[in-house]
Amino acid sequence: MPLRLEDYALLGDTRTAALVGYDGSVDWLCLPRFDSDACFAALLGRPEHGRWLLAPRDRARPLARRYRDDSAVLETEYAGPEGRARVTDCMPVDGDHPSVVRVVEGLEGRVRMRSLVRLCFDYGVTPAWLRPEGRRLRAYAGPDVVVLDSGADFTVDGDGRCVADFSVDAGRKVGFRLTWRGLRHGEPDRPDTAELVRTVAATERWWREWAGHCTYSGEYREAVVRSLITLKALSYSPSGGIVAAPTTSLPEQLGGVRNWDYRYCWLRDATFTLMALLDSGYEREAVAWRDWLLRALAGDPRRMQIMYGVEGERLLSETELDWLPGYEHSRPVRIGNAASGQLQLDVHGELMDALHQARAHGVPPDQDAWRVQRVLMDFLESHWRDPDNGIWEVRGPRRDFTHSKVMAWVAADRAVKAVEHFGLEGPADRWRSLRREIFREVCAYGYDPDRATFTQFYGSAELDASLLLIPSVGFLPANDPRMRGTVAAIERELLRDGLVQRYTMGGRTDSVDGLPAGEAAFLPCSFWLADNYILQGRVREGRELFERLLDLRNDLGLLSEEYDTGHRRLVGNFPQALSHIPLIDTAQNLAGGRGPSRLRSGDGSS
Repeated sequence: MPLRLEDYALLGDTRTAALVGYDGSVDWLCLPRFDSDACFAALLGRPEHGRWLLAPRDRARPLARRYRDDSAVLETEYAGPEGRARVTDCMPVDGDHPSVVRVVEGLEGRVRMRSLVRLCFDYGVTPAWLRPEGRRLRAYAGPDVVVLDSGADFTVDGDGRCVADFSVDAGRKVGFRLTWRGLRHGEPDRPDTAELVRTVAATERWWREWAGHCTYSGEYREAVVRSLITLKALSYSPSGGIVAAPTTSLPEQLGGVRNWDYRYCWLRDATFTLMALLDSGYEREAVAWRDWLLRALAGDPRRMQIMYGVEGERLLSETELDWLPGYEHSRPVRIGNAASGQLQLDVHGELMDALHQARAHGVPPDQDAWRVQRVLMDFLESHWRDPDNGIWEVRGPRRDFTHSKVMAWVAADRAVKAVEHFGLEGPADRWRSLRREIFREVCAYGYDPDRATFTQFYGSAELDASLLLIPSVGFLPANDPRMRGTVAAIERELLRDGLVQRYTMGGRTDSVDGLPAGEAAFLPCSFWLADNYILQGRVREGRELFERLLDLRNDLGLLSEEYDTGHRRLVGNFPQALSHIPLIDTAQNLAGGRGPSRLRSGDGSS
């Protein structure tokens, strides 16, 4: 049986990431970037699709695991029949050659250990050509070169597995390092165990120093810092981009087809990410993210996509990998994302708001930002009435999604504020007129007065949890009767076991997204409901929901995209940036004063 997502930990070096299970197996790793082909793909298949197991030979149970305080350095302790041992895992944040370092330390008695590495490139379809040299193993496959340095003797068996059996007594340490080099990057040094121990210590110091800049000091600091570390681990430091998740095709419904590649940078997440970073004291990362946005839009901002590669790549063609059986037989397994070619008008509002929030927080201005915004407004003035694919990237027909129109209003509102508040040049009167026009249309066609709720798209009866963002973006106050009615309708129709589903789905096979019905509760939407409670003065209810969501994190503080209330487990890509961002925001909102929801909404003038 595959591990549950709760059983995995995240290792990251701000270039790529690995998932290591409670059993000591690294089951997912893409080298050298988040969106590179996986060399360990057992997460979506079987052990023969690539993994690195490092654990006691007698399958001793893990006693406990934890991240070292405020770091991404993982410790797992095992107890066997003759003793105890600890495995410490990390990915050093040290340059162009991603690596995974693993150190075994004997704590008590003697523990017999095994390191078993099977490298299989191209998502598990291409076995590596292996060249062992003493305690070093080189693995080749086309342009990929991976070097394994072992602190113990190993053999290579007939299945292409590198196996090292060794024992550790109390106080003894044995280190391993797996490094990607590429064909033109030369020979790496040969580290001994003492050097790898120093590497682990340096990695821990790096993370603790970074986490020490967090300015949040409220009662949920542990959860906030862990979420910030997760966001940093999902960032691609050479460009400043932040991926939605380090994985692909982890299902939104076990055994279902809602399996997408999230190893890309979504523009929609821009505002959420900027606010979370700026409100937590990380201006440098926010500036890097803003600069990534501007580079991604370079050339012709009117051709803006909803997502890009980590360095701004535009061609993200979607392909199915038929040789992988999928996580818990959830197929197809996909790489690339066809939604990159969709029209999603809300993204224009998110981007306009992201750059507005950066200015409002005092981020040093960029001379190109306003030029890009002017071009986006020119496009939006002509196209805001167009049907689109909406925030949830529906693969059914385009519609007049209410949330998309609200975000078009946000774009016009932030353009007006850029002139009024920051003295930038632009046709403010025309944009004010556009803002009024969009507001009136949304309230006329996106609102159902008989049911006292906003609806998913014009003229529909369906609900959509993205409507919970209306107060946060300033379209209407949270206590407006129309918003109170919308929250009440979502409580009636979209809550499942106290958590929020994204939109009305029921038992239909022809839901609005063009896919078979059925998925779990969407964790970001549940945080958005908590924010509405707080904004409405229902702080106790907001706190209770927030703490319920905290309880859904795994033992290391990580969240996926969704939660299956029936099976009571995390589902969807893991860990998910869009779940950790609103966690930070809601904690800030609960701290009182002007939390992110109030700051983002501004005056709320229509």
